[in-house]
Amino acid sequence: MKRIFIVLSLTSLIFVACHDKKGEQGQSQPALISDKFDKNQFKKLLNAVAKGWNTNNARAAANCFSEDAVYIEPPNQQLYQGRKELFDFFGGERGRTNPMKMTWHYLIFDEDNQIGTGEYTFEYKGRSTHGIVIVKISEGKIRRWREYQYRSTTEWGKFIGESAF
Repeated sequence: MKRIFIVLSLTSLIFVACHDKKGEQGQSQPALISDKFDKNQFKKLLNAVAKGWNTNNARAAANCFSEDAVYIEPPNQQLYQGRKELFDFFGGERGRTNPMKMTWHYLIFDEDNQIGTGEYTFEYKGRSTHGIVIVKISEGKIRRWREYQYRSTTEWGKFIGESAF
């Protein structure tokens, strides 16, 4: 009898853990067993930021960041705090007057620490920068964004030269 009780209890726990729940807009979504992002979710999130910038959609890009996000180019070359400031920085309601272009070259994610990095080329107002960003993910959003970049007119392949992989 004790074994039957244990089996039924475990079955109930598995059912509850895997049962669908309603999402934000009433859409059915699988329940999360873990709150941790995986590398595929990370890539989708950073590609969504790039798509928002590349299509001049400040709202789409800003929505990838948490309400209390910090976006910085140390040492305080650029410092934006909170989704609202980021929305304005990304172009706000009117969008930017000149198009932005973000191209990711490599995206890498440490699932245990929820920290990722990406190498990129960013173009805006006729200037190009190659850089790297390191981000902290929290609850499915970018909570911290720290970027380091180098202004260059050299295209990516020549820029990285012999260090290509």
